[in-house]
Amino acid sequence: MIPGVLTVAGSDSGGGAGIQADLKTMLALGVHGMSVVTAVTAQNSLGVQGAWELPVEAVRAQYRSVVDDIGVRAVKTGMLSSAELVHAVAELIAGTDAPAVVDPVGVSKHGDPLLAPSALDSVRTALLPVATVATPNLDEVAHLTGVRVASEDDLRRAAEAVLAYGPRWVVIKGGHLAGDAVDLLTDGSQEHWLRAPRHDNRHSHGTGCTLASAIASQLAKGQSVPEAVKAAKEYVTGAIAAGFALGAGIGPVHHGWNLS
Repeated sequence: MIPGVLTVAGSDSGGGAGIQADLKTMLALGVHGMSVVTAVTAQNSLGVQGAWELPVEAVRAQYRSVVDDIGVRAVKTGMLSSAELVHAVAELIAGTDAPAVVDPVGVSKHGDPLLAPSALDSVRTALLPVATVATPNLDEVAHLTGVRVASEDDLRRAAEAVLAYGPRWVVIKGGHLAGDAVDLLTDGSQEHWLRAPRHDNRHSHGTGCTLASAIASQLAKGQSVPEAVKAAKEYVTGAIAAGFALGAGIGPVHHGWNLS
């Protein structure tokens, strides 16, 4: 049977990130993608023009509808804009027998806020403790832990700070540093340094969503966390290299690059 993966995230009307990026990634990697929409955004290549959170009961009903009938082999979370939503989703994940990849989305690619400041503590105390893998970027690490990463040498300190909140594994994404795109995957005892050449391509909208969804897809296929993250890194690196212009701003990564 084709493994099922559930994304719990916001909708990106421009199709570059969020639920749309998640489902495209899952299709490209050979799993069946399913979705729980947490928010609707008006979004394009220039930024986010508006965002509307769905009621918690609507989010919970979508989740239960999928999990109770179809079942899931992995869950991925993205935009959860309020403390109430964070707590509800964390509770749902805790009751689901499947690995969970938590992408603690704070801002969009264009710098638009997607997480209320009041929800940060809920991410720390409720959502990260139920994560199999957490995938924060450097800005999200700073907001969650206060640790600011200025160089590759700081990645280990950032990972330790995030692991203190309870995820089993963390991927600190160093894509905003100079030089090669280097990420650190660790569970506090073993480390995996993942490097890729930096591609001179400004069209990289959706990278965070894509990486987290790729990890969840590989976990659903039975890979270990290190195997899944390595494969996901290779997939997202190819998607960035193939990113294309769309609209007047930052275009998306190409989710189907590996299918052509």
